[in-house]
Amino acid sequence: MIVAIDNNCLKSIITVDKPLDFQHYAGVQTFGEKVFDMRAEVGLITRNVVIQGDDQSEKDLYGCHIMTFSPNGDDSSISRISYTEVRRAGQAFNLGRYPIHYHLIGNVHQSFVYGNSIHHTYNRAVTIHGIHFLRVQKNVVYWTMGYSIFIEDGIETNNLIEDNLVINTKSSEALLNTDQTPACFWITNPNNIWRRNHCAGSDRYGFWFDLKEHPDGPSATETICPRGEKLGEFIDNEAHSVERYGLRIFHELIPRQYPCKDYSNLAKDDHFEDNPPVPAVFKNFLGWKNRRCAVIGENLGAIKFENILAADNLRAGIEISDGNRSPPGSLVIDGAWIVATSQNAGDPAQYDIVRGLITPKVDFFWAKNIHFYGFNGAKTAIEACSHCESLAATDSGARTNYFEKLEFVDTTRRVRFNIPKSHILIDTDGTLTGKPGGGTVTYYFKHLEGTQCVPNEPVFDGLVCDSTVTLRRLVIYEAKGNGLSGSDLKVLRIDQ
Repeated sequence: MIVAIDNNCLKSIITVDKPLDFQHYAGVQTFGEKVFDMRAEVGLITRNVVIQGDDQSEKDLYGCHIMTFSPNGDDSSISRISYTEVRRAGQAFNLGRYPIHYHLIGNVHQSFVYGNSIHHTYNRAVTIHGIHFLRVQKNVVYWTMGYSIFIEDGIETNNLIEDNLVINTKSSEALLNTDQTPACFWITNPNNIWRRNHCAGSDRYGFWFDLKEHPDGPSATETICPRGEKLGEFIDNEAHSVERYGLRIFHELIPRQYPCKDYSNLAKDDHFEDNPPVPAVFKNFLGWKNRRCAVIGENLGAIKFENILAADNLRAGIEISDGNRSPPGSLVIDGAWIVATSQNAGDPAQYDIVRGLITPKVDFFWAKNIHFYGFNGAKTAIEACSHCESLAATDSGARTNYFEKLEFVDTTRRVRFNIPKSHILIDTDGTLTGKPGGGTVTYYFKHLEGTQCVPNEPVFDGLVCDSTVTLRRLVIYEAKGNGLSGSDLKVLRIDQ
């Protein structure tokens, strides 16, 4: 309980009646040129106009709900909800009974959800279902069961989700299986706009791009393919204190000119001119104190992560696990500041094996302008080959990734090789290896050692080769006969 408030010209001092049970960090730290603002968000959840369930709502998980629906088409129903308090809302186990629900109207240019507080709900918070051009802005969402702000079927586009604060998204067993692993923002179509939203605490994810092959539910159609759709906008968002990933892109995001046109031959034949990629940029994202990663992407196309800030994440700052459907060099991280442990980290022992960047099991991934802070001891700045430990029997080995303009501050271990321990890391400018003109880092095999390739296991977990050495991945598929006859080639098997 607050027992006194002392206001003066510099700051307010609040006195409480007993010591706090938990750590409350309220600092701003600078790493290089970037400011990490890890002060707690504060949201006002009271409003003068209250829409609420009755006294039995909490016991029965059965509250009020607001539903805007029209079968007559675009803008045939207009709903403007602003500066209200919606509480004890949503009905568990009842599909479609959400605190605020826009349902199958199509375009809703004249509708908005603006400046509300939505808290203590039993079935999500704001649902956008079969809706386009809705504005969801400046809302405070607190303690919701299941997804908080939710795009449903995968057909929804051009909605603006901006300046929202979502706090404490809770797991729910009352609806879909995926509500047991909820996100502050659940995203089934990338062609929408997310700006300056904050997720502060979630039982699973912050922003979850859970992209479907085709829309389902009442919007089911095979003529729309969310996994190939362009990204509307994703900029200046933040997620912290979630149980898994701050930003997760899953199952795949391969934006291209013709989203539903087959692309299975792209990686093999490089027929990108038949279906050009539409590059997507995830920009200015801050992820801190997430129990796995600030950012993880799986099976990505022409995706660029720009100006990513990550601190105190228990598995890694950024992890890219796959990405073989894009032209060489179009899957890239350009600008990242990755901090192993800040002043806000808490128990240092939990960060013993944290990684900065985990690279994908594919070729032509680029990482540039990356700054690593505090990766010492058992911590590692770069780990090669995401999730490859379960793929050792596949051809995931010896993939080639590229690096330039790296900075290592208070960092002793720069590289670690995951199983199958055969990635090739090419340093284009010397900032990874420290060698003039660049070089290559790869795992140690005896037949690779020479005057140009020197073991350095404490720093690089393998060999460091200078720029006179070129290492290449060699794969032979369906070899028949003596196809290598006459070739100046020496193949060695080294049993170590």
